[in-house]
Amino acid sequence: MPSAGQILLTLLVISAVTYALRLAPFVALRRVRDSAVVDHLARTMPLGVMAILVVYTLSSVDLTSAPHGLPELVGVGVTAALHLWRRNAMLSILGGTGAYMALLAVL
Repeated sequence: MPSAGQILLTLLVISAVTYALRLAPFVALRRVRDSAVVDHLARTMPLGVMAILVVYTLSSVDLTSAPHGLPELVGVGVTAALHLWRRNAMLSILGGTGAYMALLAVL
């Protein structure tokens, strides 16, 4: 059984490594902040990531059996409409999820 000192030392090392790993991206980004590549990625990546998530989520929808993807289509539509209307990510996510879940319960 490890002693109290060994446990404390282990926890200190784990804490230091965790802190260093969480700090590393900020330190690395500070050096390339004015780079044209980083600027381009900062503008294009959020849209690209969201597009990939939507495609991945909808890729497993079965359009051949009832309800033929209707809850998914309505959920995506409500999410997009709410986001275009209010520009509030939380409202968009909650509204789209709520519409999807309500249609799943009804259909």
